[in-house]
Amino acid sequence: MTQNGTDPPGNATSQRRGAARAIDGRAGAAPWRVAAYAVFALVLLAVLWAGGRLWLPRWTPFPPAPVEIPPPEVARAPVPAPSEPAIRYPVEVTAAAEAASAPLDASRELFGVFGRRTVNSILRVDDFSHRFVATVDNLGRSKAPARLWPIKPTAGRLKVEKHGDRTIISPTNARRYRPLVRAAESVDLPKAVAAYARLYPQFQAAYEQLGFPKSYFNDRLVEVVDLLLATPDAPGPLAVHRRRIDDPTQTAGLYEFDDPDLESLASGQKFLLRMGPENEHRLKARLAELRRLLAAGPTGR
Repeated sequence: MTQNGTDPPGNATSQRRGAARAIDGRAGAAPWRVAAYAVFALVLLAVLWAGGRLWLPRWTPFPPAPVEIPPPEVARAPVPAPSEPAIRYPVEVTAAAEAASAPLDASRELFGVFGRRTVNSILRVDDFSHRFVATVDNLGRSKAPARLWPIKPTAGRLKVEKHGDRTIISPTNARRYRPLVRAAESVDLPKAVAAYARLYPQFQAAYEQLGFPKSYFNDRLVEVVDLLLATPDAPGPLAVHRRRIDDPTQTAGLYEFDDPDLESLASGQKFLLRMGPENEHRLKARLAELRRLLAAGPTGR
């Protein structure tokens, strides 16, 4: 069985399903043949009855009891099962990762890629697979709750300043994100993608548990990376306002973009804009290289 739950062609399950489909096809055609034979028989009886009336002596038979002939069954073609979406960007999972009796230690893989100091200061390693998968998916949606992030929230608050009658994001706000950008630029991306492939069974399982049992997580990851790369450049100073809170369960004091087009962007795109133009462009350069590596993997797994 392939990773997305389908059976490869030629295996026993596929052959059994093929045989079942063939049997269904024969069973479906049988009612048509029965109907054809019945029609042929009725036509033959009608001809014989007419000939008998012409050639036999006249006699008055008892009127035959009416016979109700049921209409022939209409064959129904079997409804094909809905096909599962094709995998666009397969990940080559190593045989060791597939055969491992226990999941690989995510923290050890992260230490090997980022270094112990960076991991301890920036990342949340507890339940990392679920945090990573949920955040990747949420970056392509309207909200990305911080409580699910695999990255520790950046210290401090969004810095704003007055610009005439508008409130704008302060240029000094970008400093908060520089350690994150430097960490991203220091990562050996081929090494990171190799670690990602070793951990991929955990990510796929977490994605299915998130509510996508027939979807392939790496396809979603590439889709979200493409979305982030398509983030529009800021047209100038970004004007914001405090969000109006009608729901008491929501956090008060958060900011929204004045421009409704910017505010309607996905959460990951808005995050890039808040980081400032320089940080955004530097991260996009790394994302473009990451996307190339993620999408250029071998087709087999």
